[in-house]
Amino acid sequence: MSGRLADKVALVTGGASGIGREIARCYVAEGASVVIGDRNATLLAEVEKALGAAAVEMDVTREADVERAVGLALSRFGRLDIGVNSAGLGFGVSVLEQTEAQWDTVVDVCLKGVFLCLKHEARAMVNAGHGGVIINIASISARQPGEGLSAYCAAKAGVEMLTRCAAMELGPQRVRVVGIGPGLIDTPLTTFQQDRPHVREAFLANIPLGRVGVPRDIANAAVFLGSDEASWISGDTLFVDGAELTKKYPELGRFRRS
Repeated sequence: MSGRLADKVALVTGGASGIGREIARCYVAEGASVVIGDRNATLLAEVEKALGAAAVEMDVTREADVERAVGLALSRFGRLDIGVNSAGLGFGVSVLEQTEAQWDTVVDVCLKGVFLCLKHEARAMVNAGHGGVIINIASISARQPGEGLSAYCAAKAGVEMLTRCAAMELGPQRVRVVGIGPGLIDTPLTTFQQDRPHVREAFLANIPLGRVGVPRDIANAAVFLGSDEASWISGDTLFVDGAELTKKYPELGRFRRS
């Protein structure tokens, strides 16, 4: 590692597993001081010990929890330079079968949670007067519809537009806001395809580069976007997907019907 994030302080939500955990690991390796936020206390303690990072148990849908996480970064390290909003989840359920509670859960975590984190991360950066960068983890689902993923796709589309709006508003205060849109990544949240060869093959058929992504693919992008090398990048979402977005989401409904 080259120390591209030396002297920077980052808060990574959803940092106890999957993409968030790998981003936190790479940030520490690149010299950043990191606060990891997650609602899974067991995994959080494990990552805190492994990385030597600060950790805070939090629910991104609760504004008080978000304020407390940002406050920990400020009290422990004296500033906040990077916010990575990675917490997310989804359900595979048709529009006709989806309950109000399922819709609310996905939209609250994936969109409202990003809004609350962005709001308080940006407030800390603006109040300090030094600017910073906020990285929102979106998805190719922001642009590519998927069967059974209406709430998730709608929320991630919202994240992409929220990123654009916030970049426009916060640019004059030297706060960059960018997004990363992962394609299919092997994480604990995508086990639905890892153990079902026919489903995995359907995804692979729609990934021109011929492989499923790994968390490090996204972490590499997050390191770049969080570094000074990306100092004139704001308002856009970088899709890291092996060109998956050029094709289509697999027709998973046919597997359920067969």
